[in-house]
Amino acid sequence: MSEQELIRGCLRGSAQCQRQLYEQFAGKMYAVCLRYARNPSDAADILQEGFVKVFTKLDQFGFQGSFEGWIRRIMVNTAIRNYQRQRYDLESSGHERLPESPVEADAVALLSEAELLQLISRLPEGYRVVFNLVAIEGYAHAEVAKMLGIQESTSRSQLTKARRWLAEQVEAIHKIC
Repeated sequence: MSEQELIRGCLRGSAQCQRQLYEQFAGKMYAVCLRYARNPSDAADILQEGFVKVFTKLDQFGFQGSFEGWIRRIMVNTAIRNYQRQRYDLESSGHERLPESPVEADAVALLSEAELLQLISRLPEGYRVVFNLVAIEGYAHAEVAKMLGIQESTSRSQLTKARRWLAEQVEAIHKIC
């Protein structure tokens, strides 16, 4: 069944098409949710809430552009709303010890994708959300600021701190090896 036929089946209310659509995209979208969530349980909740939105808003897709991209946007927006509901004011003081010298360019290249994703998941929550939105999803700082209800300068600062924190972690890994 083609993607378009699958979507049309879902629009008709076919449970089989809904199940197939879920199975086709759940793995990729769970990975997206994991990047924003504090833990796998929160990621599963975001995924569930996101797919409820996918199925209730499916008539708005309009068959223009990438369907996977459309679903991804719903998942990211759902994760951001979840983040905003659970935001902690004690996120960071701005006084973190950050590395003074740059990290070797090859240092990150030596990490596997899984290791890099593990490091990203350990970022403080505000850093992680901004890093994912800017560095991975490709949003501009102005868009991130609007999405998160923060200043554009805060978005830039959070990204800089996230990169520095990651650099410090990479350095620590390479010192051990």
